[in-house]
Amino acid sequence: MSLTSQGALGTVVSLLRYPLKSMQGEELNAAWLTPRGLLGDRAFALVSAEDGKVVSAKNPRKWPRMFEFRAGYVEPPRPERALPPVRITLPDGTTLTTEQDDVHEVLSRCLGRAVTLQSVAPERPQLEEYWPDMEELDHRDTVTDESMPASTFFDLAPIHLLSTATLAALQAACPESRFEVRRFRPNLVIRLDDPRAGFVENGWIDRMVAIGDEVRLQITGPCPRCVMTTLPQADLPADPQILRTAAQQNQAHVGVYASIMQGGWIRRGDAIRITE
Repeated sequence: MSLTSQGALGTVVSLLRYPLKSMQGEELNAAWLTPRGLLGDRAFALVSAEDGKVVSAKNPRKWPRMFEFRAGYVEPPRPERALPPVRITLPDGTTLTTEQDDVHEVLSRCLGRAVTLQSVAPERPQLEEYWPDMEELDHRDTVTDESMPASTFFDLAPIHLLSTATLAALQAACPESRFEVRRFRPNLVIRLDDPRAGFVENGWIDRMVAIGDEVRLQITGPCPRCVMTTLPQADLPADPQILRTAAQQNQAHVGVYASIMQGGWIRRGDAIRITE
């Protein structure tokens, strides 16, 4: 047990990386954290040939099939080396890699719209977000253009944390729904020593979090949820109650975003604690 486990709030029980934005990702035992997030996270994205916007499942009316694709590196990325290719599994189970000459054409054909695969984000990237017709949200039944952090494929921040206590609080509020991790697409899932803590991440905002022996994060704000949480994926059904419950219980916030103050290795089982 490391020294940092003393006084810990809980432990990292899941590490997740999404090599290609809005596709399913991969679960890891360990990952190297850089100033721009987990090494290889959201390193690629599809960009619409029609309007130059980043393709996102946030607008399922235009891009309804994104969760049917899965992306994972052909070998683990390593610090200070070029990223390896990403293997993309298509909805029919066939695979291709990001290095194939016909990758743009194949993905365009699968999605029914012309797209290009990119590894360099636009200087001022934008995506579209569909807001379902819910009175609890800021907009209703409309699509808005949303700015992303400059020169990245992230929505708002480079890393996203979610506690099992938050999931348990949502599940208790709406027992008929399935509040599973994959609906919320975090990078780190934290199991708290106190499972009754509720929306504990709210109290972490503007504080420093230590993970394991190396990593230090500054919690920058809550993670606002969107229609993506309601979409079907694999055996999970479409369920608008996921977003509605989050809105009713915690202002549509589930988990928190952070900036990286000190990088390093993160491993499953690492302790997490508040340092200031």
